[in-house]
Amino acid sequence: MSVRLIFMGVPDFAVSVLASLLHSSCEVVAVYTQPDKRAGRGQKFVSPPVKEFAMGYGITVVQPETLKSAEVLRGIAELEPDLIAVAAFGQLLPGELLSLPRYGCLNVHPSLLPLHRGPSPVVHAILCGDRTTGVTIMLMDEGLDSGPIIAQRAVDISPESDAGVLASELASVGGELLRETLPGWIAGEIEARAQDGAQATYSALISGGEGKMDWHLCAEELWRRVRAYNPWPGCYTYWKGKRLKVAKVIPLGSVAEGRIGEVVALPEPVRAGVIVREGVLGLRELQIEGKRSVSIKDFILGRRDFIGSVLP
Repeated sequence: MSVRLIFMGVPDFAVSVLASLLHSSCEVVAVYTQPDKRAGRGQKFVSPPVKEFAMGYGITVVQPETLKSAEVLRGIAELEPDLIAVAAFGQLLPGELLSLPRYGCLNVHPSLLPLHRGPSPVVHAILCGDRTTGVTIMLMDEGLDSGPIIAQRAVDISPESDAGVLASELASVGGELLRETLPGWIAGEIEARAQDGAQATYSALISGGEGKMDWHLCAEELWRRVRAYNPWPGCYTYWKGKRLKVAKVIPLGSVAEGRIGEVVALPEPVRAGVIVREGVLGLRELQIEGKRSVSIKDFILGRRDFIGSVLP
């Protein structure tokens, strides 16, 4: 029996999950994603990554403003889906939709629920200093990532991983886990287990202004922020009136003295760091406004007066 599946998702994370489903026994009858949005200096319309991917495979793509309209719900019902799979879609599914497919609506969430419910689980796992995160396949209910758990798989967080790298890894694991789980779920061999709501934590939506460096924080916390906010919104400060992106750093102990925010010279291989509340934040890679990202060695070579300056 062929299982008719509707997929819902938006970013690159969703692309990896959809790609895995195309190698499953399910028939992907349609992909639902967000409408195209204007972006960049030219404000041209840009399609969601999952739309571009689906169209490349000839899959029908639907881009509703909301899933709550009667017309959209009727269109989904007419597709007669047996299952709806969701990954980073950005909208809660209404109750009428949740009860439509016989095998329910399954969500691929990049955390070990009930930890890090909400829209930014990958970022918050790094911000919290977690050493392990993972992926959860969840039967969706009307709450925020609160539905019963069908399957989970843990993933270690490398100290070198930023949010972009970790999200890509979790997307690959999530797609694989969903594909492996579907046969048992459809056959009724897997029983969903309720989450322990008392253990739940939440990840808030990240805003563009959160990447501004605050040298009054300790080196360890700033190191986690730089990793968590890469690639977006990116961590930054200012130097000589220009925005300076802080791309890669390393937390160090009290290896130098100075005032908070002061750039100090350090021995190889770090070369330079910033005095912070506790310790020194070693600088590894910077990007001045209008230029490409370079190593701290190359950055200093062209800007000898960087050492000794005080960053805001």
